[in-house]
Amino acid sequence: MKNKLTLRLDDDLIKRAKKYAKEKGTSVSQLVANYFNVLGDKPSHDEEKPPITASLSGILKDAELDEKDYKKHLEEKHLQ
Repeated sequence: MKNKLTLRLDDDLIKRAKKYAKEKGTSVSQLVANYFNVLGDKPSHDEEKPPITASLSGILKDAELDEKDYKKHLEEKHLQ
């Protein structure tokens, strides 16, 4: 059974949502329904993550890195 739901949003947001829905060949209602459907969906196992994400999960678990290392990396990367 389908029921109506009223949302109060800024005019600009509504226009953007309608434009996006049209580009995707769907309706704003379907976009909202799809969003609500995934709200409770949280991956709990690596097999539920995309393969590349699963392969990278935990890769730096035992690494002794800190913010200074990251900043040094960025400096070296962008100064070349």
